[in-house]
Amino acid sequence: MSTDIHQGPEGTPRAIRAGVPCRACLSGEDLDWLGGRSVSLALDLVTTVETVPGPPPARDGGWSGEVWEFLRGRLAGLPADPPAVRVRSDAPGASGLSSSTALIVALFRAYTEACAPDPGIPAPILAEWAYAFEFARFNGGGMDHLAVIEGGALLLDGRTEGLPAIRERAAFPGEWSVLVVDSATRKDTSDHIKVVRAQLAAGDPDLAAYRKEADAASGEVWAAIGARDLDALAAAMDRAHVTMRDHQRMSTPVLEELRELALRSAGLRLKLSGAGGGGALVGVCRTDDRDDVVAAVRRALADPYPAARVIPTRAAPDPAF
Repeated sequence: MSTDIHQGPEGTPRAIRAGVPCRACLSGEDLDWLGGRSVSLALDLVTTVETVPGPPPARDGGWSGEVWEFLRGRLAGLPADPPAVRVRSDAPGASGLSSSTALIVALFRAYTEACAPDPGIPAPILAEWAYAFEFARFNGGGMDHLAVIEGGALLLDGRTEGLPAIRERAAFPGEWSVLVVDSATRKDTSDHIKVVRAQLAAGDPDLAAYRKEADAASGEVWAAIGARDLDALAAAMDRAHVTMRDHQRMSTPVLEELRELALRSAGLRLKLSGAGGGGALVGVCRTDDRDDVVAAVRRALADPYPAARVIPTRAAPDPAF
């Protein structure tokens, strides 16, 4: 996460450009609030919010106005209207890569740096505020907020209330690249958290099996990152995907065919990122092989799925390393 600050004329808000990465979930969707281990990886696909000169934007019911009202309840002295902003994102939207959380966090950062009397909200407070803002609307977990704010690879311990705990951090191997396969089908998770909470309350055996398998897969993913063992990482991510599909029905026929085409054409194992119903799949390959793998997968998808995209990226830097 980065912030560029440029001081304007006296009495005017500072010009701010806040950049926030998206994230891939390598294992453990929903465990950040069900309890259990999950693994997140910040990706160098950045959402940027830039304050720009001009009149405040019209109130359109979007995130910008809602984030501003949230901040006005916590920071004294903010005017009634937020500064105008320009937004750009490298990540595909509605894809399971936390692009919405990245936007919300970038708005929090840009607004507080531009207008708050004491700019520079500490990262832990920023994470708590962003989590509280989204929880009030979606009743979900806090993996995304920690992932995009902290950067790097995180092993998280889920909690039924509040942000998960950061159990460990790791530097993602620099010799590995991440490939995002955007299915061009929007994820559909409008009722997902409600359904899973109902499963939890009913003691659903499929959910219990999912939690056990996903937690184990997260342990394997984390061990593979630490050992720099790419084959073990691919197998562990595959295990995480299979349990998402078989126990919680998070995948779709389109996503399964994309996985099969990537495996056949390039030996690339893909895992759904996010709670599913569409969206993006992620895989990891050696950087030396990246161009060949990307070309092979693109050729395999060109005819049956011309709208699908293969996006090469890398892990976003972790400031702790």
